Amino acid sequence: MPFPTRTDFLIIGAGIHGLSTAAHLAELIRAQGRTPDIVVVDKAGIAAGASGIACGVIRNNYFQPAMRELMADSVDVWESDPAAFGYHPVGYMQVSPECMCADVAGIAREQSDIGYASTFVEGAADSRAYMRSIFEDWRAEGITSVLHEHRGGYANNGKAVYGLADKAEAAGVRILTGVTVTGFRRDGSGAVTAVETDRGAVECTQVVVAVGPWIRRLWELLDLPETIFVKARDGTIHPDVPIWVYWSLQEGTLGVNPDLQRTNDGAFPPVIHVDSDAPLLSDEDGSLITDRMWGIYYKPDFHFGGIQGGAQPFPIETDPKEVAVDPYGPESPEFVVGADFAHMWVSALAHCQKRFEGQHARFKREPSGGIGAFSPDSFPIFDRFHGNCTVIADSNHGFKMIGVGKLVAEEIVTGQSRSLLEPFRFRRFETGDLHPTSNSPFPWS
Repeated sequence: MPFPTRTDFLIIGAGIHGLSTAAHLAELIRAQGRTPDIVVVDKAGIAAGASGIACGVIRNNYFQPAMRELMADSVDVWESDPAAFGYHPVGYMQVSPECMCADVAGIAREQSDIGYASTFVEGAADSRAYMRSIFEDWRAEGITSVLHEHRGGYANNGKAVYGLADKAEAAGVRILTGVTVTGFRRDGSGAVTAVETDRGAVECTQVVVAVGPWIRRLWELLDLPETIFVKARDGTIHPDVPIWVYWSLQEGTLGVNPDLQRTNDGAFPPVIHVDSDAPLLSDEDGSLITDRMWGIYYKPDFHFGGIQGGAQPFPIETDPKEVAVDPYGPESPEFVVGADFAHMWVSALAHCQKRFEGQHARFKREPSGGIGAFSPDSFPIFDRFHGNCTVIADSNHGFKMIGVGKLVAEEIVTGQSRSLLEPFRFRRFETGDLHPTSNSPFPWS
């Protein structure tokens, strides 16, 4: 089939956001009795970037009300076709110390208000008893609350993205891989008239940019600002703030049989997320790893071949332009997993459950985690620029937000804003309507 020279809708990026948008857009257009004319292009291939190595955790657990409502909507999409998306609805648990108790209690109340099923346990003794009712070897110290979300869980990343690709292609979407975007043609009003690629220009009516950590390069090609003024929630103005910074996402796999992490009744457990202010000691020699706040998450996963999860990320101290060229290229493995991650993460597993004692040698030395592009408040930007170009810039929340593509598709077809996306518009940095921050050590919680 020849390379297209025009299309109604050109979507850049064949990851979770781009393909979700394509699939839902095609369905909406077909529902109107029209034939969709949609092309997806990707510089590499389907699930070749962040979506392809994502941990796959799906949760509602956010301190920010707007994020909770958005995630609840996405969980509905995951639950709509678990088989196609490789979705495992095992639930999710936030296990926290006293300094986070008020935050987590607030999340529990607001989950109840929106009808998102969860159980909240408060107090050290009750929290320990609840965790030991699930894992008899639970032993984490200093835990005073547990929020157990009964929906959510995790999905196999590759299967989920290919499931979306199958739905998109079945609805008539063309997916073209190995196509690199090199620029945008715009008319006198600023609207995009064509997308330039290394295989030729494609004229289009509307564009969707959904490129994960490559957003900085596309942002530049769209002539959007590299630095901005940010008005903080207290009214303070911060000038010349970089719109994108990069963090190394710390994830990996302990190469043991996933059956090791069964519950007391023999079932597979919820995804476990532990934040702690208890001193973390090495499981190898007893030395102090950190006496500061730390956090991990983990789950048994046959797709990854072991116990898979991660810890809090750290900022990359390098020129963001260098990372933005190819965050997953041959020069990036040094950013993929920090040298101390395996030691910290496996020791933290042992801190939480006795069954993980002495397992350091089983940690898999392989690329995982990857690079995340973060906005000034560490939350997504979903907005339209130049009149006809929608940007989905997820700031590392991407994989779990499968429903964002549905909402974007609805906005494109109806021309009307979706309320769930409103808190994530670009203008919030100017108006000071930033998302609140929690006491979690993770920048995205």
